[in-house]
Amino acid sequence: MSRLYLSVPHMGEGELGYVTEAFSTNWLSTVGPNLEAFEAAFTARMGLPSVALASGTAAIHLGLRLLGVGPGDEVICPSLTFIASVNPALYLGARPVFIDSTPDSWNLDPALLDDFLSKRRREGRVPRALIVVHLYGQSADMDPILETCARHGVAVLEDAAEAVGTLYKGRPAGTLAPIGAYSFNGNKIITTSGGGMLVAHDKAQVDLVRFWSQQARDPGIAYEHTQMGYNYRMSNVLAGMGRGQLEVLDQRVARRRAVAFAYAEAFKDLEGLSLMPQASYGLHTNWLSTFSVDAATLGTDRDALIKALAAEDIESRPVWKPMHLQPLFAGVECVGGAVAERCFFNGICLPSSTNMRDDDQARVIETVRRTVARGRSRSRSVSDASA
Repeated sequence: MSRLYLSVPHMGEGELGYVTEAFSTNWLSTVGPNLEAFEAAFTARMGLPSVALASGTAAIHLGLRLLGVGPGDEVICPSLTFIASVNPALYLGARPVFIDSTPDSWNLDPALLDDFLSKRRREGRVPRALIVVHLYGQSADMDPILETCARHGVAVLEDAAEAVGTLYKGRPAGTLAPIGAYSFNGNKIITTSGGGMLVAHDKAQVDLVRFWSQQARDPGIAYEHTQMGYNYRMSNVLAGMGRGQLEVLDQRVARRRAVAFAYAEAFKDLEGLSLMPQASYGLHTNWLSTFSVDAATLGTDRDALIKALAAEDIESRPVWKPMHLQPLFAGVECVGGAVAERCFFNGICLPSSTNMRDDDQARVIETVRRTVARGRSRSRSVSDASA
């Protein structure tokens, strides 16, 4: 049997056609018709001006720069996220502060955010910005988060890297705050192999990011620069992949959700193994099929499942390790943390590719069920021996 990966690209004829067009017309650099068409299509989909970049990290970086983040500023971020959510704040010399998640969605806890900002206001040192993350394809609860930040004068950037296609009360995640960032990394629901997108409500900000992303070269025949720029523009070739992928986004989301719910149905009799909560306020894409393991109830723990799956050449992994547990951020302030830690120590991500065959998913399910059965059998044997 071939190795079963966690989340792989799913390409079609549309993507190949656009990429072939880029090769045949020799538009291979960071300009060209695919770039223009991809940005236009993404703008139409999200309802906001868009600029295609080299990565989601680049989008967060330039988005924070738009918000005026600089050396010494505090930037709030949920602890339960991938480190790419936080690193761009470090690029700008800012200091992160981490906030715990709510168990209802695993995303940033709005009540803790409100308490923290009220405390900071009393101290006279309100943070510059908040990076709010939509985790594993589920939106954070944006209404109270945006209300709290508006009341305290904190700028907001949405990290929707894992949430292309996610909805919050019928609106696309990434479009509710002034600035949103998306990722098209190779393991995402749709991919450009590597790449990202920034959207903003102010078109002038999008135009400025486009300028910064091309080394901030001033108009004219001379290579003259009055601002610092970056080599952050997406290539026309990769944008061709993005055009084709965006055309099938709804199909990809439907398939990811079907995979997640098929696991949930197959495990419904296994008390102690539960699908990541599905918040009532939006559409969770289930980018990754993520489950929580209650080892005492299930009879086996998360690491035993990962080890058993690996023995069958099936890739799985833990939920993100919280930022406040990372050596890089030792000593950084964290508000709460117990929920994020519980999600990490008990959370497992199972293979979720949209092109995964039913028999491959059955292989994952059988391995999990067999491992749980063995764990429960050992527990009964130990219990009987102690009686």
